[in-house]
Amino acid sequence: MTEPPETRPAGSSPTRPPDVDTGFWLWVVALPLMVTGYVVDMFTASERLPGPVVAFSLVILFVITVVVATFLVLMRQGYRWVRTVLTGGAIAAVVFSASSLFTADRHAFAALAYAGPVIIGSVLIAGGVFLLHRKDAHEFFTR
Repeated sequence: MTEPPETRPAGSSPTRPPDVDTGFWLWVVALPLMVTGYVVDMFTASERLPGPVVAFSLVILFVITVVVATFLVLMRQGYRWVRTVLTGGAIAAVVFSASSLFTADRHAFAALAYAGPVIIGSVLIAGGVFLLHRKDAHEFFTR
């Protein structure tokens, strides 16, 4: 005997697939890693930045972090445009981080403190983007 197909009320969104939840958690882990890498890079730069520039950079970093975290919550609710924005931001973050790994001069400790979180964060972001674009996840984004 076969089970009856799932019936959903008209207009309701499908249940969230595991790929979306896993992608969300990959992003949640990657976000503080990427922020850590940026802060380490800012404070260990070969040229010291003036205090107001550091303060402004930290405020902008906080705002961007809050926006990304908000987008992650909206993404879990099925908003397609948020997934698109996060994908674009992920590409930009990974390209910026990879190019910064090879172009900036850093002391040995600063290079390790920057490279560790940024490499791990970039891999997690790339995995999250991949999972958010799989077939089951793609069908979930209907808003």
